[in-house]
Parts: sequence; structure tokens; C-alpha cells
Amino acid sequence: MTAATPPPRLGLRENAPQFALLVAVNALVGGMVGQEQTVLPLLARDVFGITGYTMVLSYVAVFGVTKAISNWFAGTLSDRFGRKPVLLAGWLVAVPVPLMLIWAPDWGWVVAANALLGVSQGLTWSTTVVMKIDLVGPRQRGLAMGLNEAAGYGAVAVSSLLAGYLASEYGLRPAPFLLGIAYTALALIITGIFVRETHGHARAEAAQLAPATSRPRQDADLTHRRIWFLASIREPALASASAAGLVNNLNFGLSWGLFPLLFATRDLSTAQIALLFALYPGVWGIGQLFTGALSDRIGRKHLVTGGMALQAIALIIIGAGSGLGAWATGTILLGLGTAMVYPTLLAVVGDVAHPAWRARAVGVYRVWRDLGYAVGAVIGGIVADLLSLQAALWVAAAISAVVAAIVAGRMYETLSTQHRNGASAT
Repeated sequence: MTAATPPPRLGLRENAPQFALLVAVNALVGGMVGQEQTVLPLLARDVFGITGYTMVLSYVAVFGVTKAISNWFAGTLSDRFGRKPVLLAGWLVAVPVPLMLIWAPDWGWVVAANALLGVSQGLTWSTTVVMKIDLVGPRQRGLAMGLNEAAGYGAVAVSSLLAGYLASEYGLRPAPFLLGIAYTALALIITGIFVRETHGHARAEAAQLAPATSRPRQDADLTHRRIWFLASIREPALASASAAGLVNNLNFGLSWGLFPLLFATRDLSTAQIALLFALYPGVWGIGQLFTGALSDRIGRKHLVTGGMALQAIALIIIGAGSGLGAWATGTILLGLGTAMVYPTLLAVVGDVAHPAWRARAVGVYRVWRDLGYAVGAVIGGIVADLLSLQAALWVAAAISAVVAAIVAGRMYETLSTQHRNGASAT
């Protein structure tokens, strides 16, 4: 920075216009997922004649793997080339997805479309997370992540409802996927013309933090391998966040493929199935408006522990239920538990990681988190095929309870460390 060019100002209020644009962009990212969630399991059953749960969930597994891999590249590329080019590239990858779903002659096309969607989601969602963390600085990190994730998963809920309505009125294809065409066009316009680069904000934060630290300067210069090791195994808060994120998305991936089929066992209409499914991301999305800010006040750890435990309870209720009332109760609780966890885990990573390698740390966390889609799809599909849909939910509940105990025992409270320049990761 030169004397004539003051460093960017950090803070939500100071960067409100750009922050609002990025919230809108992330809503469109979520909408790309929401257009599929009610429709694809029914498309597999009614159009392509697929009955095996493992086969139905293949598109979720592929989505999770490609999204997980692209999360890492989103972090490394945005550190090297800047945030905006990566965000724009992610939207370009999404362009053929709705067209492939509309014209798919067989299930392989659907799986391929979701491979592209996973790449797009990894690049776009990861980058909007990093850009918002860049803008707000350390003071309102939980609030920023709450707003980001609320926009994304609120849009998942709204798009699920809208896609379900379009499917019930006009058929499973092409009407629901016209939403995706509109989302990609709007996102490319907003990103290409109005979104600005935020990498300079991260550099400004690093420069402000550096004089205050008593740790060696190499804190800011960790290798890729070291960051992987810290975020996956060594650093207690980062590794706990990665484990909790994986299981959280295990539950989401399992619900994505199995909930519509479970709800259809009671001869519910497509619109009723869409409503039940939308309750989960809807409560999740709205709840994050409060839980992200709450974590800035009371801390991160207890929200994560309580949220994973609540998810376990919710999955038991859904598995044991057999009608609209029980399923609605379970999906609402599942959404609430997820809202407690989702923005808080991102805030944990932002608390601990140095600004110089924060994007890569977010990338590693999101690799593990989004592998949960694939793990949930595989475990859920195998258990459902061998035993039952309900048994798959009970297995997921047990895994969630175990991770809640791990977080309670290993994760430390990170809120008090958010000004330490990532020193605890060395």
C-alpha cells in the first residue's frame, strides 16, 4: 500500500454494498441446488425407472466428490489469482447444467450434470464465503457467515418449493430446470459487472495483525501440506470443525436423496413432498440469521455441540415417524440443528486461520465438509437397500451423536482467539 492509497476498510457497514451483492450471488448459488432436490429423486423413479437407493443417490455422491475437490482449488486459486476470477469461472461451469438435466436421455447425463454442478458449487460458494470474510474482518465474522449461509440455504428452500410446484403443474421436465437457466444468467451479469475483488481486504487485515503478534512471521507462510495437516488432524478446532462439517453434510446428502422417497411412501403429493423437504433448508436458512450473530456473542463451541446433538434427535424423529406431522417436526428440528452448526463452523475457521492462508484453510474445511455428501449418499444408499429407509436415518443419527461428543471433548472456544493472527495453528 502507498501513502496515496489508503488500505481498504474492514467491516460489514463499511462494505455494505459489496456484501449485499455477494449475499445475492450466494442466494443464486443455493438456488442451483434447490431446483434439483425435490425433482431428481422423483425423476429417477418415474422417468428412468431406477429403484435401487444406492443408484438413485449416485448423483449426490458425484456432486459431493467434485464439489469437495473444487473447494480446495477455489482456495488456492483465489489466493493466487484473486477471488473474482474464481467466482466468475464457477458460474461459467454451471451454464450447461440445467440444459443437461432438461435433455438427459438417461441417468448418466444426470450424474454428469451433477459432477459439473459440484465443481461450480465448490468454486462459487467457497469464494463468496472467503470474500465476505475478507470484507468484514474479525469483529462480525459469525454474523457475516450467518447472512451468507442464510441466503444460500434460504434459496435452496425457496427453489425446492418452486421447483416442486412447477413439477406438479407442468411435469418433471423441463419447467423446474428453467429456474437454473435464469439463475446462471443473472449471476454472470452481477459477478461480471458489479462484484469487486476483495483480496486486498485480506492483505490489509494481515498487515494490521502482523505487528501485534509475538509469533514468528512464518505463521503467514505455511505450505499447502501443513495447512492440510492442521485443518484435518493436528489443530483441535480446525480438525473438529472439519469432522463436524463432514457429518453435517452427510445428513444433508442423505436427506437430499432419501427424504422425497421416504415421504412418497405415504402417497403424499409432489407439492406436499416439496413443502416437507423445503422445511429443512428453510429453517436452516432463516435460523442462520440469528445463530451466526449469536456465535459472536456467546462463542462457537457450544452451538456446534448442541447443533450436532439436535440433528441426531431430529433424524430419530424422522426415521420413527410415519406421517406429515412427525416428518414436519423432524425436518424443522433438523434445520434448527444445522443452523446452529453451519455458519459457526465457518466462523471457527476464520477465527483460527491467518488471513494469508485463510482461503486455503476454508478450502480444506469445505473439502471435508462436502465429502459428507458422498459419504451420506453411499452409507444411506447401502443401508437403505440392505435394511430400510428408516435404518439409514438411524445410522446417520448415531454418527451425528458421536461427532457431537468429539466436538465437546476436543474443540476449544475460538472466539477469544480471533485476534491472535492464527497463532494457535503453529
